[in-house]
Formats: sequence, structure tokens, C-alpha cells
Amino acid sequence: MKYPIGIQNFEKIRREGYAYVDKTALMYKMVSEGSYYFLSRPRRFGKSLMVSTLAAFFSGKKDLFEGLYVSTVDWEWMEYPILHLDLNVKKYETKEDLEKILNRHLEQWEQLYDSPYADRDLEERFLHVVELAHQKTDMPVVILVDEYDKPLLQAIDNQALQTEYRNTLKAFYGVLKSCDRYIRFAFLTGVTKFGKVSVFSDLNNLEDLSYLPQYSTICGISEDEMRQLFDDEVGLLAEANSMTKEECYNRLRRDFDGYHFCIPCKGMYNPFSLLNTLKNKVFRDYWFETGTPSFLVYQLKKTCYPLENMTTEELSTDTLNSIDIMDENPLPLLYQSGYLTLKSYNEEFDTYILGFPNREVEQGFIKYLLPFYTPNTDRKSSFAVSQFVKDVRNGDAEGFMHRLQDFFANGDYQVVGNTEKYFQNTLYVFFRLLGFYVNVERHTTGGRMDVLIQTPDYIYILELKVNQTATAALQQIGEKGYALPFASDPRQLFKIGINFSTDTKLIDDWKIA
Repeated sequence: MKYPIGIQNFEKIRREGYAYVDKTALMYKMVSEGSYYFLSRPRRFGKSLMVSTLAAFFSGKKDLFEGLYVSTVDWEWMEYPILHLDLNVKKYETKEDLEKILNRHLEQWEQLYDSPYADRDLEERFLHVVELAHQKTDMPVVILVDEYDKPLLQAIDNQALQTEYRNTLKAFYGVLKSCDRYIRFAFLTGVTKFGKVSVFSDLNNLEDLSYLPQYSTICGISEDEMRQLFDDEVGLLAEANSMTKEECYNRLRRDFDGYHFCIPCKGMYNPFSLLNTLKNKVFRDYWFETGTPSFLVYQLKKTCYPLENMTTEELSTDTLNSIDIMDENPLPLLYQSGYLTLKSYNEEFDTYILGFPNREVEQGFIKYLLPFYTPNTDRKSSFAVSQFVKDVRNGDAEGFMHRLQDFFANGDYQVVGNTEKYFQNTLYVFFRLLGFYVNVERHTTGGRMDVLIQTPDYIYILELKVNQTATAALQQIGEKGYALPFASDPRQLFKIGINFSTDTKLIDDWKIA
């Protein structure tokens, strides 16, 4: 089987015999039921391929769709004038970078449709191109915009530049509404949705497909699609890794499934990681390795966001639907970028709780956070974490605590905002990472993080205090009866009290009972 990894051109996939998951039923549903759409999905999830598929469809290339759903419907297969704007092809560091890419597309269209308005502003030139494309072909125009938000995301830590980009794009995209009478179909994709007083404020005619149940599978690969198209390949993957086929399906589901774009709806696999795994016969974090979420960490640290709240905070639909509040709450950005997904929905209050979609994303993200939230980052390697794991598995509570104390030993890191919250975030990252190797549960009570660690032979109950004493922490373990559920458990139990000093930025007191 030929895997279309990194190939976003529908025509190339079809003509050269690459595997293709048929999404044309949902594509046709869009085309036949409406005209203006927006779709938000994480990167490498198939948005560009859908744009390319629409381009081939509206170009009348019927032969490319032979054997697919859309070949069975009543469609005229005419060639429409198509204006395809791809903003995913450049690094945007200055206002001029955006203007250059828009100008390059406009010059191509102006030459194609003999536009005499090349001396006007960008948005006016775009408007005239749409009008001329309609006039010269006597056909309504199709407009496809891929990764509309790439410039905005690249300027996320530069407010002045982002304002410049927003103003430029708002005027440019506004042409879609003013030229409505010339447009047959418009489709915009991106990772995020900059809403309200932003680039979409004038585009109230765009239907957002991002949360609609009927379009939840339009990008990505579902479990049913994988079993129908890749079952033999999963068998080969299982054989290469000395697994049964069902064990292999379970591993694929654990590592790469779990994206939910509505509740309830099917979980979706990240196609990039899934296809790479099937092709290479090796389980790796392919999606996470192709992009570093530095702008996400920037927002988390800037807002001093309590990391344990990422998977417990309730968010309204309006909040999730826009990242314009990212300076107050970074969760919508984490969700729309694919690092968190929908886990549960409260219909009464119209609120969602988020969570990591799968092991690849959770483990990759936590590992990525580690150097940003810990001191002595040059020593915080996977090997260092492995030493903690060995101590826990071997029942070496003293060794574990000495290492944890050393974790903060020099205090040579920049504390952003509240020192106590920074300590709690550091421990969240550490214990979450430890949890990939041993059973770790974290509970928050009154802002304090309590930790339960279990192995086949040992149980550890940790109580964490700030600016108090280890004795006070041990007393709470006893008073709250944290150890009672394990009274008849044959495993050895350690009760550990820990205190962190915000003055010294150190664990200055700990006791084991």
C-alpha cells in the first residue's frame, strides 16, 4: 500500500495510486446544502487535502472521483473559476511577509483574468479579481482559503504585529461578503478561530462546521475507516511488533485515537501518526515530533495558568470557539491546536471539560513542558526521570525524596507570577510524566496537590505543603484517613510529607512515615 504521508494534493493521490479515505460524501453535503463554510482542525489533520479535493471537484475532474461516493450523485461536473489562497507556505515575521504572499496570489489571478486594478489596495484588488473571474467565465466563483490563521499564530507573542495581520486579513476576507452575488462556494480552514472583534467579525455568513456532529469525521480517520481500509496493514504492524492484531488495534487506539469535535461523536485518529506507524511498522510520536508548541507554552506561562486545571476546568461553547481571550485563558488555544480535546459536555450549562486526546499528545506535551517548568533544565532528561522511576519501583522512598529535593536544589530558574503556583505547576508536570511509567493519581484539595503512587509492591501517599512543615503534611495524611483504603493491602505503604518554601524556592522539609 502507498501511504500519502505529507501529500496534500488530491489529484496526485488519486493518479498515483495512494491510499485515500473517502470523504466525498461529506464534501458533497457541504456543496449541495450551503455556500460559505469554516472548518477548524489541528495541524496535519487533512484540512489541506479537503481543500485540494474541493478544488478538483469544482474543476470538473470527474475521472479523479471514480469509485468514490461523489461519483454516484447527480452533479454537472462543470469547471468553475477557483481562487485558491494558501497561507501555509511562508514564515510570517513582518507585515511585509503577509503582503508579499497576498500580492503573489493576486498577481497570478490578475494575469489570469486581465485585471487592470493592480495598483489598488490588496482587498480592492481581490474584490475586482472576484468580479472579473465571474464576468469572464460567466460562472460563479469558488474561493478556497487554506490555513487562514497561519500569520496570526506566528505572531501570537507580538501584539503589534498580530494587530497588523488582523487588520489586513479582516479587510481581505471581508470581500467574501461584499462579493456574495459572484460566489458559488467559499471554504476557509485553520487551526484556530479568531472571532468577535477580529478577522471574522464581518463574516457572519460563514457556517462553522467545527463542532457539528454531522461533520465530525470530515477530517482524520475513524475506527471504522481504519478497519475497512487498513486492516491488513494493521495485521502486518502487529506481526512486526510481536502483537496480536487486536492488541495492535488497542495500542493504536491508545496512542493516536481520541480526538472529539463534538459530544457525543466518534473519536478520530490523527491521520499523520496513524499512517506513519502503519508505513514504518514502528510506534513513535510522529505528530508531536513535527511541531513544537512553543507559542502554547508561552501563553501558559504568561497567564501563570494552573496546569492541573487543564483537564478539570469547565469552558463554555463561546469560550472554546474563540482564542481572543487567550491572554486570560489559554485553554481554547490548546484545544483548537489539538493538544486538548472534548471529553465531556454539560448540556444544562452548555459547558465542556477538556482532556488529552491520546497518549502521544499527553506524553509529548508533558515532556515538552518539563524544561520550561523545572530548574536546572540541562539535567532534566529522560534518563533523570528514569532514576525516579527506579526508586519508586524498588521501594526506595529516601532515594526518591533526595532526588526530588535535588530537583529544586539550585533554584536557578525564572519564576513567572505566583511562586506557589509555579511550584504546583512544576510538580504537576513531574508527576504527570512519572505517571507514564507507574500508576500516579493526583488530587487537588484547596489548591494543594496530593499524590498517590502505586506499583505492584509499594504504595506512596504524598502530601504537599507550601510554607508550612512536613510534620503538618503527615498530620493531614493521618487526620484525613488517606491510608485507610489500603489498610488490608499487602504492599508496603510510605506516607511522605513535603514542604516547599517560596522564599528559598526549595523543598526545605520532608519526612517519611
